[in-house]
Amino acid sequence: MALSVWAIMAPEHAETVIGGVVAWVGSRLGWFYILTATLVIVFVIMVAASRGGTVRMGPDHARPEFNMFTWTAMLFAAGIGVDLMFFSVSEPVSQYLAPPTGEGESLEAARQAVVWTLFHYGITGWAMYALMGMAFGYFAYRFGMPLSIRSALYPLLGKRIHGVAGDAVDTAALLGTVFGVATSLGIGVVQLNYGLKSLFGVPENLAVQSALIALGVGMAVVSCVSGVDKGIRRLSELNIVLAIGLMLYVLVTGRTAFLLDSIVMNIGDFISQFPGMTLNTFAFEAPQEWMSAWTLFFWAWWIAWAPFVGLFLARISRGRTLRQFVLGTMTVPFAFILLWISIFGNSALDLVVGGNRAFGEVAMNTPERAFYSLLEQYPGATVAASIATFTGLLFYVTSADSGALVMSNFTSRIEDPNQDGPKWLRVFWAVSTGVLTLAMLLVGGVSTLQNATLIMGLPFSVVMYLIMVGLWRSLRVEVSSAASGAVASRSAVAGRTGRDTHWRSRLSRLGSYPGARAAQRYARDVVVPALTTFADEIRETGVGVTVQAKPAEGHPAVEQVCLHVDLAPERDFVYRVHPVAFPTPGFGGFRTNPDSDQYYRLEVFTATGSLGYDVLGYTSEQLINDALDCYERHLEFIRLNHDHPGSTQIGLPTSELEVTPTKEDDA
Repeated sequence: MALSVWAIMAPEHAETVIGGVVAWVGSRLGWFYILTATLVIVFVIMVAASRGGTVRMGPDHARPEFNMFTWTAMLFAAGIGVDLMFFSVSEPVSQYLAPPTGEGESLEAARQAVVWTLFHYGITGWAMYALMGMAFGYFAYRFGMPLSIRSALYPLLGKRIHGVAGDAVDTAALLGTVFGVATSLGIGVVQLNYGLKSLFGVPENLAVQSALIALGVGMAVVSCVSGVDKGIRRLSELNIVLAIGLMLYVLVTGRTAFLLDSIVMNIGDFISQFPGMTLNTFAFEAPQEWMSAWTLFFWAWWIAWAPFVGLFLARISRGRTLRQFVLGTMTVPFAFILLWISIFGNSALDLVVGGNRAFGEVAMNTPERAFYSLLEQYPGATVAASIATFTGLLFYVTSADSGALVMSNFTSRIEDPNQDGPKWLRVFWAVSTGVLTLAMLLVGGVSTLQNATLIMGLPFSVVMYLIMVGLWRSLRVEVSSAASGAVASRSAVAGRTGRDTHWRSRLSRLGSYPGARAAQRYARDVVVPALTTFADEIRETGVGVTVQAKPAEGHPAVEQVCLHVDLAPERDFVYRVHPVAFPTPGFGGFRTNPDSDQYYRLEVFTATGSLGYDVLGYTSEQLINDALDCYERHLEFIRLNHDHPGSTQIGLPTSELEVTPTKEDDA
């Protein structure tokens, strides 16, 4: 708000100061942005390819809440926004007319123009989103920590994340987010203003842009207050459908064969040149102005957006494995981006190369007009422009509402990572971002917003290195936890198969579907005495151990029984027998529960979620042996991490771990 007031009261001074800082960053720290972007790509690919990629963003039993289409629609709409329409036409034309090296308006410049756009808008940025999304989702949903940046630094800072150090990290993320979102909203406003001018003759001026900001903020408030499941989800799905329709319209009504040839060529050029482009600092050519306006701006913009989009992606990706999350985040949206930029960018280049110089000048010098100027070259331009305007408005709203939702989470103390910040705070951030957007437009328009983003992204780029180190340390512990199961001398399979039980008893158990009464009776008469006996023996070794039975959340008629061994400073051991309800099948001649349409399994949960098997029907001896198997594996897990004492503890009381299975399709 202070920066907004400064920009409004002294716009010329603000523009001079911001421009000077950007020039310094571009000349002195360009290499740092380039190196950071490259290392992030390498890191997220390493995580996905490693054994840590099988770890879920949540307990072991968690499953995705949203289907693939809804998930990709929401991450796409939140992660891109109206700026894709802005740059998909203006940047290819700009790179053709004024490339970083070589002669403009040449065959080589035409071939590289779309590749540069794909490079700036492609894999690198989504790798940054994937990094932040992993960090948020892993620490929040797997270990019950706050859904904030500071949680990812627990392996480095320990409990200090709850003090000044954690506040500083979250503040850096918040500043980058505010300016990153404001840049997108500023781009969206000026482009929508021109769209309304071309459709209805509305003048292009600050008054109209202010009205559009107010309209967008109002719609964003309604959407973000309604939450992810309603407003943001529905707007995102509608948004992606309209965007696909607009893209297909240009493909079909334009030079289809040429565009398809271009798409294939762009894919090949991008794949072959991407490694070199990623590390290219132009040390000899030194096109500083070009670097600041394009590559450095985009990398800073992606960095600024990474906390915002990463948190939102984590919010909608609970239950997915890290490998699924990385692959989905880096491939599905980029596939759409590749098609979009190839179709619109090559269509624009075709016009300029064909001699339409006037269109090229418009696209390069007034980029907010580029997209609509391209649509004017096609039949039904008015209808297409109307759809584009509505789609742009939806992109604007989905960016604004997602940003307000995420910023409310950044600035709230939320105990439950499944909850969001209070509604009044979402409204505050939606309005504040709108005010900042207006202030930056007063100073110098889109270019000033870009410069401010380049500056504000710098502090958080340092934080990203800390996040990578913290996440890698924690995943190393996860891998050792899985390895401990193979090293341990015993296996829980013996308990599950019941090798000491008569085969008729085992078969009878497989065909039984007990109701709540039977499950509660077993928990009370078998589980509690067995775990109490086991706890008494563990207590003899000198460690603290408790056994607690209480009504299970969501299933109050059945108790959950938890054995908790205090192993501080290492991760505590938890063996929890928890009821899980399923629909009662009606096939065959198996016995079913006549009193209810659902039956209960008593599944074993450890500190990281359900192990996936049912112990209802075990004898006391089998249940104790199963708990002993799990305890032995846990001690082996701690032993494997003996070189890093205390590293197995993530910093949350195990008594607060979530054990209730997440929503999933029972089928």
